[in-house]
Amino acid sequence: MDARTAPALLIALAAPCAGSFLGLIADRLPLGRGVVTGRSRCLGCERELRWWELVPIVSWLAQRGRCRSCGCVIGWRVLAAELAALAVGMWVLLALPQSLWLAGLVFGWSLLLLSLIDLRCMLLPDRITLALIAAGLLAAAIVAPSRWADHAIGAAIGFLSLTLLALLYETMRGRTGLGGGDAKLFAAIGAWVGWMGLPSALLIACCAGLGHALLQGRGRLNAAERIPFGPALALGGWIVWLHGPLSWS
Repeated sequence: MDARTAPALLIALAAPCAGSFLGLIADRLPLGRGVVTGRSRCLGCERELRWWELVPIVSWLAQRGRCRSCGCVIGWRVLAAELAALAVGMWVLLALPQSLWLAGLVFGWSLLLLSLIDLRCMLLPDRITLALIAAGLLAAAIVAPSRWADHAIGAAIGFLSLTLLALLYETMRGRTGLGGGDAKLFAAIGAWVGWMGLPSALLIACCAGLGHALLQGRGRLNAAERIPFGPALALGGWIVWLHGPLSWS
């Protein structure tokens, strides 16, 4: 087993476990519940779950998405988080050199966590978005110190652009269109991709957000319906960081 295969195998095995933990955080953090303390329990019968009922992906499939005691539906969110974390891990392994694997996992799994929380309760917690800004600037300082200023400017432009857009929308329409968390997430994306990657990230995000809105509205757009924009921004930032800005030529 060579020097590249061993860490790749470790990432592949650890990714579903990371997804399970991210799903747990997404469930508990918005409710103010402890993430590390407290054993996992069935939401239906409150039975404490054994370790073999918590094996990522395998346990969900073996139990067919239900508690083995009371039959309570576990839900697709658990499996989706585990599979999504695995997909992020595989994407990192295929798209990045080994020297960037750790940074890719930090960025990708952080974006996944924010997406899970936003989809669940329309919230992008400051403690995660602000930490992601700092992590992006740190990663830029280590990986590309000569372009660190581009990333710092990207963080500033990302925040200011969506903040101004939100104010403009609220002034014109009389209601909130974008939350403050979206601006902070876009600032984090700017810290990771630099200011030159922001237009591409925003374009991808807008296309993804429009697609989500059409699917949720079954082909019709409802201007009054609230749609979480965080997952769309996360997808745009993730694609641009991995593959670079869109080519306009």
